Amino acid sequence: MKELEDKILAEGIALSESVLKVDSFLNHQLDPELMQAIGREFARRFQEEDITKILTIESSGIAPAVMTGLYLGVPVVFARKRKSLTLNGSLFTAEVASFTKNERNEIAVSKDFLKPSDTVLLIDDFLAEGQALLGLLHLAEQSGAAVAGAGIVIEKGFQDGGKRVRKLGLRVESLAVVSSLAGGTVQFRKGEFVQ
Repeated sequence: MKELEDKILAEGIALSESVLKVDSFLNHQLDPELMQAIGREFARRFQEEDITKILTIESSGIAPAVMTGLYLGVPVVFARKRKSLTLNGSLFTAEVASFTKNERNEIAVSKDFLKPSDTVLLIDDFLAEGQALLGLLHLAEQSGAAVAGAGIVIEKGFQDGGKRVRKLGLRVESLAVVSSLAGGTVQFRKGEFVQ
């Protein structure tokens, strides 16, 4: 998605050869017009899938998921990383490791919001090692819901996550695939992305 790639080039910062900082428009401050374009693009790519719910993880996945839900006309469910007094009763849970935060979290979704009758679209901000996406997939599998695929805002194509989840047969649509952050320069993978 050219608009997203242009924004990454203009405002993204390669903090190392493996960490891309996009706090000015995705992970801390949000660019509403870009989020709208992202939601529209995910909806276009998955419009034929009869999706009934979108599943994401707090917090950076929420904005692109909500915009996608708006265009598809379906509710958005987000997995929580922290226990809440209101999140009680029966839960689907999974453990995920965060690449950038170097920590493990248990994520949870109430069983009230994912059902076997659902067809779920997974949405996340980044795909690096694939742990968050695998956690979301595990939550959906526990519920018995069908998974139509995953929409990823930015994929780090030089890490193993994309390859790992595609080997499971999951359809993954990434809007920008970063091939390298070497030397502080963001480079994108061009053409059709196939692992």
